[in-house]
Amino acid sequence: MKFINLLFKLISFLLTIAIFVLIALIFYFSMPIKTTKTVVLPKGSITKVIEHLKTQGYNLTLLDTYLLAYGLNAPKSGTLIIGGKEMSRIAFLRKLSSAKEAINVITLIPGETKVIFLEELAKNQALDVDKLNRAYDELSNYKEAGIVPETYHIPKDIDEKKLIKFLVKQSEIEYEKLAKKYLKKYDKKEWNRILTIASIIQKEAATKEEMPIIGSVIYNRLKIGMALQMDGTLNYGKYSHIKVTPKRIKTDKSGFNTYLNRGLPPYPVCSVSKEAILAALKPKETDYLYFMKNKSGVHDFTSSYQEHLRNINRASTLN
Repeated sequence: MKFINLLFKLISFLLTIAIFVLIALIFYFSMPIKTTKTVVLPKGSITKVIEHLKTQGYNLTLLDTYLLAYGLNAPKSGTLIIGGKEMSRIAFLRKLSSAKEAINVITLIPGETKVIFLEELAKNQALDVDKLNRAYDELSNYKEAGIVPETYHIPKDIDEKKLIKFLVKQSEIEYEKLAKKYLKKYDKKEWNRILTIASIIQKEAATKEEMPIIGSVIYNRLKIGMALQMDGTLNYGKYSHIKVTPKRIKTDKSGFNTYLNRGLPPYPVCSVSKEAILAALKPKETDYLYFMKNKSGVHDFTSSYQEHLRNINRASTLN
């Protein structure tokens, strides 16, 4: 009987302790914790995440580590959307495991120039355009076309250098893959030439279907030493959307003026799509040297200068 009484007292004591601990835990995890709208978490162990949060001013303890390790899913990495300025500790820890990543969506369209793209990027993402340009000049292998035109999902609050590093790295992966597939190696000097030709194709072609034909005209003219004389090369840099006029053709002294200079421009004119790159790598085999936009908005191609003049006359009578 004495043993039973002793056992009953022990059970009662343990239940009291358990209840006390439970109440303490409920109180602890219901305590408010101040946070920000977004939280940046590193990749790594839960202990690393907790230590990182501590450096950000979050008063976390071993209890939080245990709950994340054994009671909740592992924290995500990246920039997470947490929400309000203050919430309970348990709600905060749950957010670390379930919150959506805070991202921005940016798009570079084929044919756009670095100058215009970075200006728009700075404006829309509240970034410093000079820092973006400096980062690009430091990290890209190409003065233009170093970023593949694509839609990118980027973390919010990313700084200028990290953003450019991400965009350039993704582009380099794509360029190296294409170069090794079609040229068996990724030689950056050779690839700059391919990108330059592709950029002219990008600016000149009215449709994707025309791209390999435009490519053939470029190669055919280069082969015989004929000036390219293409307006699209003058839509470089800040002139991306400026109409090319006879005055501009006469006064632009840059290497991009293919009316005054033979051969290719010094580097790409703009960003280039995969289709334009493939057209530069594998142009259609033709004897075409001329093309002129017709009333349908596409081009008429010819190898005859006399026929080209007739195409110009037909186009001028329509305007």
